[in-house]
Amino acid sequence: MNKKNSLYLMMFATLTLPLASCSDDNKVIETETDANYVGKATGNFTADEWYPGGKLGTTDNATAGCYEDETKAVTGDMLTAFHKGEALFERNYNTGSGAFKGLGPAYLRTSCLDCHPGYGHGKAQPDGTLRATFGNGYLMAIYHPLADGNNPDGDQSNNGGYISEVTGMPQQKATSPFLPPINEDDIKIKWTEVTSMPSGIPMKFKDGETYSLHYPTVTIPTTAFNTDPQPSNIAVRLESTIGIIGTGLIDAIPEEEIIKQYEAEAKKFKEKGLEVSTYLNPSMWDAANNKMATSAWYGTFTAPGELANGQKPANHDYINAKKEVVNGPAMLKRYTYALTRATLQDGPGANAIWNITNVSRSDRPKLYTTDAWAKAMSENESVIKAIQADPSSPYHADGTKEGIADAVLHLLSPSTNQFDNQWHNFTAEQTDDDYYAFMVWHRGLAIPRARNLNDPTVQRGKELFMQMGCASCHRPSWKTGDDNYWISDNIKGKKLPQYPNQTIYPYSDFIQHKLDMINDIHGSWCRTTPLWGRGLSLANTGAEERLHDCRARNEVEAIMWHCYSKNSHAYWSAKQFYDLSKSDRDAVVKFLRSI
Repeated sequence: MNKKNSLYLMMFATLTLPLASCSDDNKVIETETDANYVGKATGNFTADEWYPGGKLGTTDNATAGCYEDETKAVTGDMLTAFHKGEALFERNYNTGSGAFKGLGPAYLRTSCLDCHPGYGHGKAQPDGTLRATFGNGYLMAIYHPLADGNNPDGDQSNNGGYISEVTGMPQQKATSPFLPPINEDDIKIKWTEVTSMPSGIPMKFKDGETYSLHYPTVTIPTTAFNTDPQPSNIAVRLESTIGIIGTGLIDAIPEEEIIKQYEAEAKKFKEKGLEVSTYLNPSMWDAANNKMATSAWYGTFTAPGELANGQKPANHDYINAKKEVVNGPAMLKRYTYALTRATLQDGPGANAIWNITNVSRSDRPKLYTTDAWAKAMSENESVIKAIQADPSSPYHADGTKEGIADAVLHLLSPSTNQFDNQWHNFTAEQTDDDYYAFMVWHRGLAIPRARNLNDPTVQRGKELFMQMGCASCHRPSWKTGDDNYWISDNIKGKKLPQYPNQTIYPYSDFIQHKLDMINDIHGSWCRTTPLWGRGLSLANTGAEERLHDCRARNEVEAIMWHCYSKNSHAYWSAKQFYDLSKSDRDAVVKFLRSI
């Protein structure tokens, strides 16, 4: 169901979809001939490829606002829940009452929409700051670097454990009277232009057309941390949010099919005489035993003696926060750049609505904080003084400095069992009904229909995409299974949108690879980002930056970053793009903007 007037959208799209790179001939605008071809095989495209999300997961809307559309699987009472969930995603949370209560006391943003403008990829921040403004989807990975000298910048390792003084998704905001864990005005982003690439590939194509590359670096002084202790010896890498469209469809891909993809890639590397662990992350794929690694499963529990009610789970059983077996086998990780989450219903979105705004719910009862921040706030004189002046504060205790400090420490510290002690009787800030509505919305977001597949230029672009080997990582299609999804205890028994037996075209293998770029992503390994619907980013979000930290301003830059280093797993494919004529490069870009 399209939520906007289609005529208005067509006019708007015509005005807002110019190509950001290459020639003006590649504008992706609905054409009169599309209507005659949609849903039919044309050139080297099958009839199914017009519907990247399958018949159940695709919206026919292909213009501004289409990222917000629900799938055809959202029916009956779910439609009401979908629109309620949409509001929970878009509105600002606060410290008052109602459906949007519970913000803080430390948080990243006041709404999910701040990080996902127009439901899409976050925007680059050229002003050099990391303030929590609309469209700034940046999250920081702050860690202790391990110098190993293996990076193209010759500087510091991308690897190292996260610091413990702030949360894994570092917070830059706090509600009064507290200070934010990190003062956001002290966080600085510097954009650096690349003058040459270690791979030796020139910054000019053979036909004379030039391209440019730039990348961000982040610095945070020790004094910016309102923690005790303050961290030292740190490095920072940026990660921007990705588009959230079609995430429910990814959830519907059977685990065994993703495992087959790992097996196929491992076999390919072996046959080429390559070291498998160099090309498949050892934390995901156990090359020695030719199977998924233990850490590839989300929910694996290795100490059955600690389970509740005397339960003894089998290997890979999924365990909830109460240490109870909840639903059979653990789930294979498939979400986030770092592959940290396995199912949509337990992350990334389910987790983010909790830790971005720090709004608690029955299955996320504790605040998303750290002991170091709690200690600093319990010892801060201005915080104690402000609480003393407010007897209604939950931290007021007996009104003495000592009593207030003790209350602040116990209520903010995650190690003190915040909501099960003398200080606080836990009440969920977000109701299970609201959380259910949020999950209906999240699992119900559609993928826009493909465009211009009847165009010979787009067909040529697909041909080249396949010839260059891009599909080795950006696997075009998958088949969903029965989609008997896992669901958390707090909303168990309620129906979510389902996508059984759909052929979908996300253009990702959902496996991590290395691009070996300067100031690369933390951990070096990065999941292949789905390409579906990205050609409509400008119309939906107002921006179209790509890659994990928005360093690529268009498709050409994104591709050329793939051959920045000869150690990049995608070097040879990107090098072939460099060798193409301008007309063929333009064809590849137009293809990417059409799928």
